[in-house]
Amino acid sequence: MLKAEYRKGYLQRNSVERKEYAGAQSTSTRESKERGGASDLLEHILERGNLNQAYKRVKRNHGAPGIDGMTVEEASSWIKEHRDELLQSIREGHYKPSPVRRKEIPKPNGGVRMGIPTVIDRVIQQAIAQKLQSIFEPLFSDGSYGYRPKRSAQQAILRVKEYAEQGYSHAVEIDLSKYFDTLNHERLLNLLRKHIQDRRVILLVKKYLKSGVMEGGVFSRTEDGSPQGGPLSPLLANIYLNEFDQEMESRGVKVIRYADDIVVLARSKRAAERLLESSRRYLEGRLQLRLNVQKSKVVSVLARKHFKFLGFCLGKNGKGIYIRAHRDSLVKAKRKLKQLTRRNQGRNVRKVMENVKIYIRGWLGYYYVADIKRTLQSWSEWLRRRFRMYIWKQWKKPRTRVKNLKKLSISDWQAYQWGNTRLGYWRIAGSAVLSCSITNKRLAQAGYYDFPSQYEQLRSKHLCG
Repeated sequence: MLKAEYRKGYLQRNSVERKEYAGAQSTSTRESKERGGASDLLEHILERGNLNQAYKRVKRNHGAPGIDGMTVEEASSWIKEHRDELLQSIREGHYKPSPVRRKEIPKPNGGVRMGIPTVIDRVIQQAIAQKLQSIFEPLFSDGSYGYRPKRSAQQAILRVKEYAEQGYSHAVEIDLSKYFDTLNHERLLNLLRKHIQDRRVILLVKKYLKSGVMEGGVFSRTEDGSPQGGPLSPLLANIYLNEFDQEMESRGVKVIRYADDIVVLARSKRAAERLLESSRRYLEGRLQLRLNVQKSKVVSVLARKHFKFLGFCLGKNGKGIYIRAHRDSLVKAKRKLKQLTRRNQGRNVRKVMENVKIYIRGWLGYYYVADIKRTLQSWSEWLRRRFRMYIWKQWKKPRTRVKNLKKLSISDWQAYQWGNTRLGYWRIAGSAVLSCSITNKRLAQAGYYDFPSQYEQLRSKHLCG
């Protein structure tokens, strides 16, 4: 396995620190023998098959290097060479995770600080998560959908729709301030101790919680929060908030949660306001989290301008309640499409179409549950016009335009007239002459992605089949 301090050029751990860990581990090993198989979880985590699966998962997810600079591709050979040494250090308690490399991720509503662990730490965290998942999955609430096997954001919004159809007309939108940065370590470890008897695993998780952050060459300790950017973080976050899920469930309250996105449903505005207050007391008092008072509010689930959950909202027509993509999601997507098709990028139009196809396929893979047929048809017309504009821009000179229009069956006089026009790109792109020359069929032959029909197929496959 790969670890930064074992690589050539990195300082070794202090021998005193190693002795202290070794002494502590002897006690743990003795207790493990006394308890028998109940304390062998670490061995299951370090099984070759589990570690191989963890490495493949990390490799599939790609990701940037941590503070040691080692890439996922470089890890394989290093793992083969130093595997035994590293596993022994974990078993004996010598292993110490590296600080995560902090990176600022820009977002429209403000930047988010993201952590990037080293590849070795991502592999070990993934191996831990794979074994802990099987322990805690049966304990999670039915209303929890985030980062769980065979559960998705689409299922979460479908459940909200189902409750809305049952008369739950109001929602409490709960926004937690920097949730992943504020988990109380001691409380989280106590939750783990309830179901994990192997103290070595608890100590290893604790080391990840306390591993710290490296930003601009400056190390900062982490006294709260889960290991940022690592595979273990989502699971620990679910374990922590499962307390809230179970408490609300015991009161008969309908809660839908995806990681730290929480919606509490009620049949009236007054009941929702009471739930907002009781949720605040539990989350801030019992779980020691912080609510964003400005963003945590009571709204009608059918108020499209106000209710938003995982990028979706709800609407109502003569056929009943339906799911929509929230207008913010639509604006963001169209802005991205506009950027991908900007006419001054100088790429071949086929490559631009391929990039648009990749983006839209991913977008539809998430929003297929929403009723957006009309929106997609409008986008399709708009995109075809943008591609005609893109092609017209690439033809550049009047004589090239005249020649190409003639090749596309435009009469000589029309080709000469339009090839020498001084009208703007967007206006020409919407003209009849380009619609008749750069036809929809020719765009399709060049690689244009017919996403409205793909959307219908996706809905039919997932919602009807």
